[in-house]
Amino acid sequence: MRLFNYGTTDIGKPLTLIVLSRDKVFDPVQIRKMNKTVVLVNNGIHPGEPEGIDASMMLVRDLLKKNALPKDLVICIVAVYNIDGCINRGLSRISQNGPEAYGFRGNYRNLDLNRDFIKADSRNVLGMMQIFNTWQPAVFLDNHTSDGADYQYVMTLIETQKDKQNPLLAEYTSKTLSPELYKRMKKSGYEMTPYVEGVRGTPDSGIVGYVETPRYSTGYAVQRNAIGYVTETHMLKAFAPRVYATYDFMQNLFDICERDATVIRKLKQRVDEETKTQKTFALNWDLDNKTYDTITFKGYAAGRKPSDVSGLPRLYYDRTKPWTKTIKYFNNYKVTATADKPVAYIVPQAWGKVIDLFKLNGVAMKRLKHDTTITTQMYYIGDMRTPTRPYEGHYLHSNVQLKPVDMPVKYREGDYVVYTNQAINRYIVENAGTAGCRLIFRLELF
Repeated sequence: MRLFNYGTTDIGKPLTLIVLSRDKVFDPVQIRKMNKTVVLVNNGIHPGEPEGIDASMMLVRDLLKKNALPKDLVICIVAVYNIDGCINRGLSRISQNGPEAYGFRGNYRNLDLNRDFIKADSRNVLGMMQIFNTWQPAVFLDNHTSDGADYQYVMTLIETQKDKQNPLLAEYTSKTLSPELYKRMKKSGYEMTPYVEGVRGTPDSGIVGYVETPRYSTGYAVQRNAIGYVTETHMLKAFAPRVYATYDFMQNLFDICERDATVIRKLKQRVDEETKTQKTFALNWDLDNKTYDTITFKGYAAGRKPSDVSGLPRLYYDRTKPWTKTIKYFNNYKVTATADKPVAYIVPQAWGKVIDLFKLNGVAMKRLKHDTTITTQMYYIGDMRTPTRPYEGHYLHSNVQLKPVDMPVKYREGDYVVYTNQAINRYIVENAGTAGCRLIFRLELF
């Protein structure tokens, strides 16, 4: 085991990464040459959801004590991501069944760090991006705790939505990795169900597959062609079984990834190569509410009773009335917006944050050697809807209407050219299109 620090978080503490390597090789470049598969686990992005922190400490201890590190995996674990919020101790999740105390959801700037990946306002996420670029994980896990409806499961699971994942990865995760995880978790005593998002409020009406946008950690992982999972233990269950369920999930994930290490590594390599030449990129998805699968679900009867606080009727779940039913699972999404990649983007050097984030994420760029005028396509905003209040310092615009215009533009020596022939194209296209970059559609113009 070796510890590495990456930058400082918003509260001035370093972001620490635990690395477990059976061969005692801790150079990520050498690890890739040795054909090892890297799995990255994140904990405490919401410090009020701390199971992953405890479970990871226990699992690391046991793997080292038993000399049981996997042969073909290198395991990377962020012990606590939101250090800022973790230091701010208290009881901010009133209905949660333990532990005795935990941290606050927001970080030192009161940012929700699991809404910060695409905008990258916090120093915490800059450290995480450095970790991703340095270690290049093929599989990513973010440990969480869920609230909402009550049911019989301790653990629920979010997996990268199959319709926004590369088809090669979706084939493996939906037919091999995820079914095996469900099977092993049931055998270990912590049977799982997909994360419970209700169609009409209660699980018996059906649940909806979660689609993670790039502001979330797993949405960012998708941009890096990594397989992504989020564990969501249930806050109304006791803390100890929530920790043990998280422990077992990580152990099962490591075991399967060890078994399939070569398959996963080669899949990621193949997907990275495909991404370099991919022409069209999906940018938005809507739920297909006409098609669904069915799953067996174990819930509790829902009812209404007067609130002790207001006296008004409130929803509750009766644990004396468990049920097992076949319910609808809506997990199909339709692409509603796409973008064709240009040959390249030009990023004026004035856009310092965009350039810094591209560098941090390993985007290859070239710089203009002299002032020049190039005909490029510019996006102008024709119309949009804007909320009356910002969200974490940003306005979440909707119904944005773009007007592309081809026009000659003078660029300056030192401006950046980003060619879209890279494995990280998905990150480039989803970010550059919203960051004031200019598009070059015809190579002969440059």
